[in-house]
Amino acid sequence: MAEIPDRVVNFGKETEEKTELTEKNISRQKERLPQPTGYRVLILPRGRDAVTKGGIQLAKETIDKDSIASVVGYVVAVGPDAYKDPNKFTEGAWCKEGDWILFGRYAGARFKIDGGEMRLLNDDEILALLPDPEAVDY
Repeated sequence: MAEIPDRVVNFGKETEEKTELTEKNISRQKERLPQPTGYRVLILPRGRDAVTKGGIQLAKETIDKDSIASVVGYVVAVGPDAYKDPNKFTEGAWCKEGDWILFGRYAGARFKIDGGEMRLLNDDEILALLPDPEAVDY
């Protein structure tokens, strides 16, 4: 008979500690991140909390899937040519580093770095600025 594990593997903390990328610690790790080229914008999608408002512990897989489906992100870096086209952006840049934005679910190129997912979007794929990222539920 198979041995019953003492805990479920994808719940709680993993055995090895990893520093996940968040908007709070991204400035300390910025030198390790790719710098967007041309008209691209580097975005850190907003992650979900590990515990719901009702106190339910979410599985790591659920949190990861939700961050992939996120449409809210934190602007980490803006490429040198982003928002420079005066014909396209008559009122100037739509966002800057440190802004929370709304973008299309399938927009941009996705990649993982340090265990977290990031996205590179074109400057015109930003849909809106968000004063409060918590206001948008995904």
